[in-house]
Amino acid sequence: MSKKTGIPQVYLWNGENEDITPFGKFEDRIISVFHSPSGKNSIVGMDYEGNEKQQFYLLDENGDYEDLVVSPDHFHNFGGWSTDEMKIMYSSNRRNSGCFDIFTLDMVTREEKVVFEYDGICAPISWVTNSNNQVIISIQETNIDNSLYLLNIETGEKKKIGPKNISARYKSVVLSKDGKTVYVLSDFENDTMAIYSFTIDEPGNLEGILTEAMWDIEELSLAPNQETLIYSVNEGGSSILKTYDFVTKRISNLENIPKGVINSISWLDDRRFVFAIKSPVIPGDIFMYTTNEKVATRVTYLGVSEEIEYLWTRPELCKFNSFDGVEVPYFYYAKEKKTKSTVVYVHGGPESQIKEDFNPVIQYLVSQGFAVVAPNVRGSMGYGRKYLQLDDRRNRMNSVADLASLVDNLIQNKGIESNNIGIIGRSYGGFMVLAALTHYPDLWAAGVNIVGISHFKSFLENTGPWRRRLRECEYGYLGKDDDFFEEISPLNHLDKIQAPLLVFHGRNDTRVPVSEAEQLTKEMLEMKKDVELFIFEDEGHQTDKLENHITLNTKVVEFFKKNLLVNS
Repeated sequence: MSKKTGIPQVYLWNGENEDITPFGKFEDRIISVFHSPSGKNSIVGMDYEGNEKQQFYLLDENGDYEDLVVSPDHFHNFGGWSTDEMKIMYSSNRRNSGCFDIFTLDMVTREEKVVFEYDGICAPISWVTNSNNQVIISIQETNIDNSLYLLNIETGEKKKIGPKNISARYKSVVLSKDGKTVYVLSDFENDTMAIYSFTIDEPGNLEGILTEAMWDIEELSLAPNQETLIYSVNEGGSSILKTYDFVTKRISNLENIPKGVINSISWLDDRRFVFAIKSPVIPGDIFMYTTNEKVATRVTYLGVSEEIEYLWTRPELCKFNSFDGVEVPYFYYAKEKKTKSTVVYVHGGPESQIKEDFNPVIQYLVSQGFAVVAPNVRGSMGYGRKYLQLDDRRNRMNSVADLASLVDNLIQNKGIESNNIGIIGRSYGGFMVLAALTHYPDLWAAGVNIVGISHFKSFLENTGPWRRRLRECEYGYLGKDDDFFEEISPLNHLDKIQAPLLVFHGRNDTRVPVSEAEQLTKEMLEMKKDVELFIFEDEGHQTDKLENHITLNTKVVEFFKKNLLVNS
């Protein structure tokens, strides 16, 4: 997929040269693409103006499409094609907004059938190879932990995959060609994600294959000959590709791989595979790797822009010890030794991670002479379960304190100017911006909040019910933790804000309701604070349309230039 036309659309690569052609033409953004086992048909997921309620459409070999699964008021999560391509599987919250049930659809008769009901978030993962009645599903237990089950869709019997009564993460499920063996990533007995296997006959018995001492393994891909497993390692926010040989038990690092963030690893044959990569100097393209020649060849050039790519900058990976001794990593972007001013970029999630990939806002700011600092404060993914859970519930403000410690470190070790520091963040990162401005007001000269949370209580009350229970595991519980929500809420401390604030939100946001931005700016304006709210009427939680990207990025840079450069 690419945003070549201004919104994400599907393109076709012929496998021979760098040319790509549009594959179907859709009115709104394409979220996902799922090819049938034979490759003759494809299913795409499209939502409406960013509301994330994707509907499914069937594409033929010519790019023509027809409605397949359409219920516009509901969410749909695809779970794969059956091996014989006679059925597909998906989940949807049609029965109740907070309950996701598993459906199957007969591709010939178009008969839809509910095969499993669940009062919570349940997602189909895959059909068992060569089986018409066994599937693998995932049930979300907490904000980070899930359980996998082997489900018989005819009898309703389900068997847990892995040990019982142990909270863990499970991801990247890969089945063998005969359907008897399954490979999966989990952290049920490690701090980081490791590779395991199990058999369909004994799904509760996970056999460890390998683990990385410090880092999460993020993705698996099994070669067609079933002898080689490729896996990606998240090494401090950048991907390392390795292979595991089942015959020799040997682990090898793949050579000549461009540095960046890699995903969507897919084998073409026993010696060639393709992968997608993003880096600070590669906005997003596909590479093909040949194992016997040990060379990676770029096959698409969507990210090439000769007019501006000379401006793109790779960051320096740094770290500092926070107020309590916890080591926090960050990326430091700067084109000039003496920068005009500094912007701290805080990621969302909070269970996310800023990686060494392409961020147009960061690159634009750096090209204008700003230094940009992108930290992975406590609570970030990629550094193990212990680090991930350091900010849970009533430890929330420790991650905000990390930002204050970061500023101290930057002043001491990077020589930045203490009166010229701005902060920007999206989603949970928007909360971090507001919390930093209200709890450490003297540190910041300007702030940008994009689709951020201004009050956890109102957020939890108004967010989609399918998300509320899982978000409570991270932030705290309505009723039980209301006192803490009031204590830390930026909305209750707006009088302390000294810096100008720019706020963006999408009208169709189903994650963080637009009311979070409206109540914030309303109260700040009543206090005569310097605040501006900009609402995208045709966006949701993400900003996807090209014209809106341009508007947002232009306003952000103009705002920081106005408010940070005055003292330089």
